[in-house]
Amino acid sequence: MSRFLFIATLVIAGEMVFGLPFHTARFFRPTLLEVFGFSNTQLGDLFAVFGVTAMLSYFPGGALADRFEARALMTVALVATGAGGLYMAMIPGAVGMAVLYGYWGITTGFLFWGALIRATRMWGGRASQGKAFGILEGGRGLAAFAVAAITVFVFAALMPDDAALASDAERRLSFQVVLLLYSLLTMLLGALTWIAIPVAGQAARSQSSPLAGMATVLARPIVWAQAAVIVCAYCGYKGLDYYADYAVRVLGMDEVAAARFATWGALIRPFAAIGAGIVADRFDATRTIGATFAVMLAAFAALSVLDLHSGLIPIYLNVFVSFVAVFALRGVYFALLEDYRTPAYLTGAAVGMISLLGYTPEIFFAPIAGRIIDANPGLIGYQHFFLFLAAIGALGVMVTFMLARMRGTRRDLWPAAKASR
Repeated sequence: MSRFLFIATLVIAGEMVFGLPFHTARFFRPTLLEVFGFSNTQLGDLFAVFGVTAMLSYFPGGALADRFEARALMTVALVATGAGGLYMAMIPGAVGMAVLYGYWGITTGFLFWGALIRATRMWGGRASQGKAFGILEGGRGLAAFAVAAITVFVFAALMPDDAALASDAERRLSFQVVLLLYSLLTMLLGALTWIAIPVAGQAARSQSSPLAGMATVLARPIVWAQAAVIVCAYCGYKGLDYYADYAVRVLGMDEVAAARFATWGALIRPFAAIGAGIVADRFDATRTIGATFAVMLAAFAALSVLDLHSGLIPIYLNVFVSFVAVFALRGVYFALLEDYRTPAYLTGAAVGMISLLGYTPEIFFAPIAGRIIDANPGLIGYQHFFLFLAAIGALGVMVTFMLARMRGTRRDLWPAAKASR
């Protein structure tokens, strides 16, 4: 039971810490834009602020996770992130929102992320890394769906029957309640994390200076290669944030229907991620990732040419396939840590370095995507956007091929003395 509670807490906390900065834009993007008076470009710039502070936080945060207990770091991060949501519910101006997103980059990147990945690797052991990270990603998807379903239900109940006729005051109040719900749940999870996450054994933590571990991982080409995989995969994931807005501006849905559309997409996540994790453990993580990038490329390429004249079924089918591919990638890319024999005592430092580079889309993706969409509002803008995502999928295929070629030097990926430590 304790082992189940351990992974269940990692799953729920791992999703909810990102609920306020990401769910609110993914599931309620049209409403968020209306309430705050932002364009897609302006919202993208806020995510760039988040990306900068998160990027600067990942590497030192990973080293921190090698030295301190995961449960302590995660608890503080959850409470601090939830407190930020209370401020967002006050509907601050553009400057206040920029400060808030920068603050969230620190609470999630410096305090939380390295501790989460380290704890997940500990849970999985040597034989079940694909399973562990598949469960983490898939379970996070299930948690996202459950929380989004609840908040969308509350949001819809507070809005008029015809959401298109909602007044500014009704829309604002409904969204504030959503923000308060996310804030409360996030802070409550902080308490659960302190109770459910076990204390790691002393041998599992680095006893050397964090700077030494950071220097070691900086010098390893395999770390840079894994980061490149995550750059491409994460761009695909960030692309899913725009489906609610796509549903409104291109498919003609109202705000409530679009929120439900994006929410149902999240239900695909557990099946895709856990399935990919099982495949990666049974066969090979690198090849699984390469094949999935090819599927992602095909789906986004199709969406770049489809319109309503093509019919809704082809559009929905390719949206579904893109969800499957992106969530499958997220379910297995950290399994590469064990696949390429990353020393356990360097897990946090390696995750920090990989995340520092791999999550740079937090900085550049939203500003680029917002400008692509706003340059040609409606169908044309979104077709250009999907073409951009297809190009990233092609790059992912090439990067994975390069990673596979490194197998011939596998024994040299980490210094022998440190790998056996």
